[in-house]
Amino acid sequence: MVPGWQKKVIIIAVVDAAVITTVVIVLIRLLRKNPRSRLCVEDGGRSRKQSEDTFSVWNYDGKIVYENIVEATDDFDDVNCLGIGGSGCVYEAELPTGQKVAVKKLHSAEGEEIDERNFRNEIHALVELRHRNIVKLYGFCSHRKCKLLVYELMDKGSLAGLLSNPEAAVELDWAKRVNIIKDIANALSYMHHDIKTPIIHRDITSKNILLNEEFKACVSDFGTSKFFKQNSSNWTAVAGTFGYLAPELAYSGKVTAKCDVYSFGVVALEVIHGSHPGDLLLSLFTLGTGLQDELLEDVLDKRLRYPSEQVVEKEVVAAVAIALACTQSNPSSRPDMKRVAQALATCRSSLRLPLHAITLGQLKDVKI
Repeated sequence: MVPGWQKKVIIIAVVDAAVITTVVIVLIRLLRKNPRSRLCVEDGGRSRKQSEDTFSVWNYDGKIVYENIVEATDDFDDVNCLGIGGSGCVYEAELPTGQKVAVKKLHSAEGEEIDERNFRNEIHALVELRHRNIVKLYGFCSHRKCKLLVYELMDKGSLAGLLSNPEAAVELDWAKRVNIIKDIANALSYMHHDIKTPIIHRDITSKNILLNEEFKACVSDFGTSKFFKQNSSNWTAVAGTFGYLAPELAYSGKVTAKCDVYSFGVVALEVIHGSHPGDLLLSLFTLGTGLQDELLEDVLDKRLRYPSEQVVEKEVVAAVAIALACTQSNPSSRPDMKRVAQALATCRSSLRLPLHAITLGQLKDVKI
């Protein structure tokens, strides 16, 4: 016979062992389910790698990581600033490992806390996304003084910065510009259609498109992104950048994938035009008669030579037709991003006219 108190001890030990085993199994499954999750550094804690990665600096505790980044950016000196966005400033940094990275320091007004929701939102989104045209998140540092996000370095900076620089804009020839539009479309198609819970970016602008030294474009800045659940309410406060927001958001707070489609169309027109197409969009919404007769060649970036190769010319025409379809005022009339990406890949267009003879009215009537 086993005494009653010994039975209780045995039962408790068995239960504890079962609980511990269950927790371990759950953790293993979570790590297997999300192998891209790399690391998390909290101030004063120890970091742990969750998968193979060369980003070894994150093996240090939070304080050392923070101090290394401060040193690498010269205490976040403006000289190392690559750009300023709505949620923070991005700096170039070379870490002790020799790896060059981009560090986003989130904005923090004196006496106010940093927007924790946007910080965690961006981490959550980028851990879920695995695509060549979406910027890679290497890790983050949550320090008492500030919050930092560390990404792959995109050497050419933002699309907005290149288009606003006369010399850099000329380097962006028509073939590169069409490829940039395709890259953005592929990223959004993946986000909307190829993952279990679709993600709506909500702030697609030329500032949030980054390019590497080979002019590959990557979508960045997921601080205001939203996981889109089909069977739940998607009404929310309006987020985004003026000039890129879908018109329906002016009278409706409901977020749909078609909001990203509209913003993509604006960016695509900006790439072709060389600057924000504000006047052109105004013509689209007011249905002015001038739009019908305006020649396509008149809206092309004048800093570039006329497209000379037939293939490139055909792609430019297709890109503008698709962009016009994406910026229609009625969201139900816009194509989804999967159709957009497919159309750009095949350059589908029923028009067989030379570029100099095509009007915007004709392109607006093209079915995507």
